Amino acid sequence: MNDTLENLILGLVEGVTEFLPVSSTGHLLIAEHWLGSRSELFTVTIQVGAILGVVVIYWQRLLDLALRFRLAANRDYAYKLLGSFLITAVGGFLAKQFGVQLPESIVPVSWALLVGGVLILVIERLLASAAPNEALTWRVAIWVGIGQIVAAVFPGTSRSAAAIFAAMLAGQTSRPAAAEFAFLVGIPTMFAAAGYEFLKLLAHGGAGLAREDWGGLAVAFVASAVVAFASVKWLLVYIRSHRFTIFAWYRIALGAALLVFAR
Repeated sequence: MNDTLENLILGLVEGVTEFLPVSSTGHLLIAEHWLGSRSELFTVTIQVGAILGVVVIYWQRLLDLALRFRLAANRDYAYKLLGSFLITAVGGFLAKQFGVQLPESIVPVSWALLVGGVLILVIERLLASAAPNEALTWRVAIWVGIGQIVAAVFPGTSRSAAAIFAAMLAGQTSRPAAAEFAFLVGIPTMFAAAGYEFLKLLAHGGAGLAREDWGGLAVAFVASAVVAFASVKWLLVYIRSHRFTIFAWYRIALGAALLVFAR
């Protein structure tokens, strides 16, 4: 398989899985065991590609928040986005300082997929009778930030799943509203992560930048953005009338299969 096709596959994997509650990082790690490992800059950059898909979907919402910031509702929403992002940024930075890195083994990712699937089933059961609530409180914003930190520390957790279910458990029980806030918080989060990796490479003389396959990265970036756009569009329609149960069973099946395979 040539490098261009491999990078295209990785971009497709990232685009499909970044916003579905199945863990893009876990799926990329699994794919890289087959296709060969990539740099951390590659991983973060194609995640930014997926984030751009969300920017396109929510561009009117983002523009409204920016241009009508004087409105109390918009100002409140923006402040909570910022608060949630800052919690994630500080937690993620501290995790980096303590040397938290992606595992090279599939086993911990397998367990995270499996356990995460079970937790999704439990949470959906707990919230089955809860009335849909779109209210965004500071409690929701804080727990979404914490959820994103957990996802960064435990690959296979899924950033989108951690953020969405943190929001729902904190009281924002409307799935579309919880998903919107989780996705919007992901925009500055992933841009900051990519910027951090880029600056880190520059601080080390830019040697990593020189070694990077920029052509392959561009292919994966575009594929990730396009597929993420389609995935999120589908998900937003799906969760209007469905729970996340199907993703839970997928995680459980994949995690169990990987554990058997890893043995």
